[in-house]
Amino acid sequence: MIKRFLIGTAAGAILASFAAGAWAETADGAVLEELIVTAQRREQSAQDVGVALSVLSGDQLAARGVTNVNQLQYQTPSLEVVPAFGGGQPQFRLRGVGFDDYATNNTPTVGVYVDEVAYPVPAATQGVLFDVARVEVLRGPQGTLYGRNTTGGAINFITNRPTDKLSAGIDTEYGRYGAAKVEGYISGPLSATLKGRLSAVTEQGGAWQKNRVTGEKLGDADRIAARGQLEWTPTDTFDVLLNAHGGRDESDGQGLHLLNVPGQTGDSRYNATGWGFSPTFAALAGVGTEAKPSRDNTSAGGSVTVGWTLPFAKLTSITAYDQLKRRELNDWDAKASSESDTFWHSDVEVFSQEVRLASKDKDPLDWVTGVYYSKQKLDEVFLTDFSQSLGFITNTSYGQDVESISGFGQGEYKITPRLKAILGLRYEHEKRELIDFSTKIGGAPLFTDGDRETSLNEWSGKAGVEFQAADKVLLYANVSRGVKSGGFTVYNSPQARQIDAFKPEILVAYEVGFKGDLARNLRLNGSAFYYDYKDQQVLGVVFNPQRGAIGRITNARKSEIYGGELELQWTPVQGLQINQTLGYKKGKYTDYVDIDPTTAVRDPVTGLWSAQTTDKSGQDLGFPKLSYGGSISYSWSVGDFDLQAATDYSYRDKLTSFLGEDFNVDSYWLANANLTIQPKDGPWLLGLWGRNIFNEKYDVTRNYFLLSSKIGAAGRPATYGVRASYAF
Repeated sequence: MIKRFLIGTAAGAILASFAAGAWAETADGAVLEELIVTAQRREQSAQDVGVALSVLSGDQLAARGVTNVNQLQYQTPSLEVVPAFGGGQPQFRLRGVGFDDYATNNTPTVGVYVDEVAYPVPAATQGVLFDVARVEVLRGPQGTLYGRNTTGGAINFITNRPTDKLSAGIDTEYGRYGAAKVEGYISGPLSATLKGRLSAVTEQGGAWQKNRVTGEKLGDADRIAARGQLEWTPTDTFDVLLNAHGGRDESDGQGLHLLNVPGQTGDSRYNATGWGFSPTFAALAGVGTEAKPSRDNTSAGGSVTVGWTLPFAKLTSITAYDQLKRRELNDWDAKASSESDTFWHSDVEVFSQEVRLASKDKDPLDWVTGVYYSKQKLDEVFLTDFSQSLGFITNTSYGQDVESISGFGQGEYKITPRLKAILGLRYEHEKRELIDFSTKIGGAPLFTDGDRETSLNEWSGKAGVEFQAADKVLLYANVSRGVKSGGFTVYNSPQARQIDAFKPEILVAYEVGFKGDLARNLRLNGSAFYYDYKDQQVLGVVFNPQRGAIGRITNARKSEIYGGELELQWTPVQGLQINQTLGYKKGKYTDYVDIDPTTAVRDPVTGLWSAQTTDKSGQDLGFPKLSYGGSISYSWSVGDFDLQAATDYSYRDKLTSFLGEDFNVDSYWLANANLTIQPKDGPWLLGLWGRNIFNEKYDVTRNYFLLSSKIGAAGRPATYGVRASYAF
């Protein structure tokens, strides 16, 4: 399969080369928009960047109702974002590179950045998106240009900056289930050298789930967030950008539904759910017994970005601080009984400092080098009520400190006007400490040795070539090495070995691709990749002869992933825009021996446990193989007004679960549509929208915490509404 894809990619590049040589503009002058990105820490056309890259503008995000990073999986190929048990801990996976973990403490495989500031704690990425200029999704290991190191890729959000002229705007939505959203901004100069921007958003309502017994509604949003920016430019060579932001989320949580599987009678209604909390557990969590799944999260932070243009280079400093206070109440058994109710009490602080120097004269050598420092502090309490399943309530608590420092750099050298060589290198040191971990039942810890430590001293890098086959055709090939930190499994545990550190994982990525503007109105980009995985971090089993099998995050010695993407943009006539994306990926273990916990037996004489191993080499990695998506929009004029009709759609392949067939997530299609009208060059816009317009019934994840409750987290049903905006 990979060979056929590589052949197809090469053939596409050759075709693009010939087509570019026969450049022809359509009769009515339809052309594609040039997309400017900063994926490589400088402004470039996306077509000149030799990496697999998808870009969405802020207008596209707003029109499609994308207000959360998780929703990007339906807008870009090869990306999945699964909320663990339907809760506030996202599990990112890009090109099959992901990490399944419902705890808060471990680093993700996909880096999320907002205005070049990293969010290394996944739960902190769940805030509402607003006032966004664009988002760039980079596939493959990143680290030689970025502050943090990732194996899967990076998602970069770039917000709107302060403007030279006074401007303001408001955008409102109202839809089914009483869902409302209001977003606004004001921006402009404050003096000859100072300008500012203030933006804010609120989301309310939208409860679409119901308690299967009482009929009580669940799912209302109650979020508010704001951002203030000041940009000071005292000279042509010096600038400072201050950014302060904060938010509050007091929304209802996701209700889970019971699966209709052997041994369990499931919910007949897709929006049915259930919950209930015992007085003892509610008191420990600090909530009332009448509480329903909910969150009470606050976030705040800021950054200072300083730019100083020197005679030979530009010096940039980014100092940032962010904090998250997470209080999240979940009912993971989806019943009124207390079989697995959970509460998260998490306090996160992240400080980071990046300093980089980038070349000013970019011919023939273009380079960037820098140093990155980060310090994270996490204090967490995780309560679980097993009163009616195991007969007790667990209280798991711990602290974690992470300190890292790294040096990175990348250079691009033009060997000829059309041929460029790229070389990047990064070295990173990280120290990760687990402090005072304990799982308590009735106030007594199950073990007392709760301190652990692990460190990372690894290099990563990139080597590549780019060849400008024609004026509008770029061919590229890259080899990259990415590293993901090790960490600790911090679930409820009676055994000390569970929290022993697992090792870092290393991924070597081989990628070839092309970017071709076949005509002024037709663009085709493609890439193919092969990933060689070492010590992939997976949920597995370790064994203690004194205690038996222990489930925890372990390392699979070797595995592999391969696949690729195609992205098409076509404007056949003026006003008609067609976009198509296709992603395919497949992976398997190539060397992985695990413990089979079902074979565990205890010797009646020695009292020691033993178990057989199972060879999982050749076993599928279990992620969705195929992703397909697209959008079609048509704009036309009627008198003094412009109208646009648009639809976007996506397909997600079946997700095979290692937990068994009952927990596989079936494939599904989603489709959205919107219609807008606005006066030519006018300040206002009115629109109608529909999301999941065919009312597809699907799950975003399936799981169980205890086998007494097999649950699924349902996706939102069909919604529709109106939109109005005004700007000047």
